[in-house]
Amino acid sequence: MMSETRLLASTVSEYRTIFGPARDESTGRVDVERLIKALSRAHDWTDEGARAIVSLAMGYGAFMLRNALALAIV
Repeated sequence: MMSETRLLASTVSEYRTIFGPARDESTGRVDVERLIKALSRAHDWTDEGARAIVSLAMGYGAFMLRNALALAIV
């Protein structure tokens, strides 16, 4: 069985492949709609689920979500 750390690393790697194409080249900012569509298309998220996860990531960031992940694991 894969450890939580390895599962997280694998997921980060997968999502990096869609993050670059979702970035607006002229501004360097992430096109949220493009990111949501990519999550839905390539990673089997529903539109609603993709919107929720993107909203959490953008609204709370890595610090908060890392702590939430740690609590979920324990």
